[in-house]
Amino acid sequence: MKFFIDTANLAQIKEAQDLGVLDGVTTNPSLMAKEGISGEENVLNHYKAICEIVDGDVSAEVISTDYEGMIKEGEALAALNPKIVVKVPMIKDGVKAIKYFSQKGIKTNCTLVFSAGQALLAAKAGATYVSPFIGRLDDISVDGLSLIEEIRLIYDNYGFTTEILAASVRHSAHILGCAKIGADVMTGPLSAILSLLKHPLTDSGLAQFLADHAKAAGQ
Repeated sequence: MKFFIDTANLAQIKEAQDLGVLDGVTTNPSLMAKEGISGEENVLNHYKAICEIVDGDVSAEVISTDYEGMIKEGEALAALNPKIVVKVPMIKDGVKAIKYFSQKGIKTNCTLVFSAGQALLAAKAGATYVSPFIGRLDDISVDGLSLIEEIRLIYDNYGFTTEILAASVRHSAHILGCAKIGADVMTGPLSAILSLLKHPLTDSGLAQFLADHAKAAGQ
């Protein structure tokens, strides 16, 4: 299972990279704005900076919602670095754009997916990744993990190579649920990744080991 971090914060990306478990990065316009990154040149330079930190794929989202605009933006983003994956929304022109990019050998991430039918269309168009937003489904009292199960079943039925990138991951239970189902990738905040480290018995066990060592050393 690949671990992506969902942020545009360079310090958090570097921390996850230094941990040794990071496989890629996902971003979106909201995350860029959160870091105060605005203006086309600044955004493009920020993507370049992210690519310099990580070894894996970096999803960069188009702003346009029309076919021609998405193609123009996507080609410019893809030209920045071979690690760039063009992030395209699940809309009619988005599906058309994914097909175009796949034929050109440009990697894509179909975002804002909330149904198995949408995921099926993305795979048919040749998307590299499909991003079902499980946390946002949970927010409206729909089981996000059940969507991952549906997509996994459909993709396995027909041998689709599109990778399931579980997005809007909020906590460790989401990560473990996705891992059990067989999501190819999960993307979430640094806090969700670090939460996997935590267990009270680990903390108490380590404290006991250190206390016993100190006691023995003092004898």
